[in-house]
Amino acid sequence: MENTDQLMRNRAKAMRLIGVANELLAMARELEIGDLAVASLSDKSGLGTKDTVKTAATQDHPVWVELARQTYDDRRRRTKIFRSEELFGEPAWDILLDLFIAAKERRRVSVTSACIGSAVPSTTALRWITILEKQDMLVREADPGDARRVYVKLSARGYAAMLEYFASASRSVVLLDDAPAQSAASR
Repeated sequence: MENTDQLMRNRAKAMRLIGVANELLAMARELEIGDLAVASLSDKSGLGTKDTVKTAATQDHPVWVELARQTYDDRRRRTKIFRSEELFGEPAWDILLDLFIAAKERRRVSVTSACIGSAVPSTTALRWITILEKQDMLVREADPGDARRVYVKLSARGYAAMLEYFASASRSVVLLDDAPAQSAASR
């Protein structure tokens, strides 16, 4: 009986440690993304000049994750309203949106969850995950606690590209949001 209790306590401690380790990994990833995105995008992507990339990769705004959520929800709403899954489909974009939101929420996404979030059959979603991985937009990571599970996350390049997309897509909203602060600073 004592051995069973001790085993349960050890498992509970191990689970807490795994949780803390995951949090630390998420924080390290955020730091890594800021550094790697600049180097990765300026070398490979052709998304913009080094200054543009650096600005997009190192600056962030809370409205961007909200815009990503709204974009993702709008895509689901179209299917409901038009009552057709065949009319609207862009699984790669849905996967990127899902992974961007997850990164901002410091949440891990399994391959299975990414497939569900793409709103297409699993075989189609898996094909797009492979394409996105080859394009260096996302990376797969094995779950150290469960060999059957694999996670996907945005690569540094993918994260920086999503930041750049939402920075340019939301520039008028962000400028309006920052206007009171700028006018107060000019006084």
